[in-house]
Amino acid sequence: MDLKRYISLIKAGEVAAFPTETVYGLGADAWNPDAIAKVFEIKGRPSDNPLIVHISEESQIEAFARDIPAAAHQLIEAFWPGPLTLVLHKKPEVLDAVTAGLDTVALRMPDHEKALALISQSGPLVAPSANKSGSPSPTKAKHVHTDFGDDFPVIDGEATRIGLESTVIDLTQSVPAILRPGSISRKQIEDVLETFVEESFFHQPEKPRSPGQKYSHYKPKAEVRWLEENESTDDVRTLYLVQSSSVISSNVIQYNGELDRMAKELYDRFREADLENFSTVAIQPFDDSDPIFGALKNRISKAIG
Repeated sequence: MDLKRYISLIKAGEVAAFPTETVYGLGADAWNPDAIAKVFEIKGRPSDNPLIVHISEESQIEAFARDIPAAAHQLIEAFWPGPLTLVLHKKPEVLDAVTAGLDTVALRMPDHEKALALISQSGPLVAPSANKSGSPSPTKAKHVHTDFGDDFPVIDGEATRIGLESTVIDLTQSVPAILRPGSISRKQIEDVLETFVEESFFHQPEKPRSPGQKYSHYKPKAEVRWLEENESTDDVRTLYLVQSSSVISSNVIQYNGELDRMAKELYDRFREADLENFSTVAIQPFDDSDPIFGALKNRISKAIG
């Protein structure tokens, strides 16, 4: 795909959506306050919700962050490019609109060829999920068009590989802390850092240090709830996401323990529920044997809340 149109839009201070390995992002020049304001306006995003800066080269970190700890370099070597966002001490010149006035900045390098090609030619981008705030994140280009219209500029990268937003880890305190779970698990991070890592995503802070901390997220119009034990799956108004079932039906989706596939499809299923006018999405609880368990449970809990 020719990226020239999208690069030109970004450089002109406009906004364009692009694919990553996690979800589609709403990209704007990370150094242009007017462009960043458009992101907040288009999404309907609260101004106290910080943005993640997406970069294409490790050296670009130095333009945004100071006092970069050794742990950051360890995690970069292990997981970048990839679905891991680092929260670091920001440099004074970083725009407050990016950080929601915090003294920290969140950075990541996406693992997607088209994303990296765009960023390498347009410069670092803020890129929250390319959806209306609160609704399910987009994992396909058509989801972006659903929220913003058929003419909205979107680089089509087909369905995203992971389907859930990145793990966010705060490295500005003495004990590293995961602010948002993702496909890179706490155990994987602890194995790299060889130290204890906190999990700090169980409450809503007054001032969120990461996207996904404070506000209700990822919700379809349909009610999302957990499926009760021994509950039947015969309500035609409900879309069931289950691990196994004796019922074979178009509204009963079976995953058989494939949590990676469930994660990849979750937001698409939420959007499908609304398109098909289901009143409810009922999700059968699943075990914690897969590294993506925490992230998947977190997104479902946010949709329920």
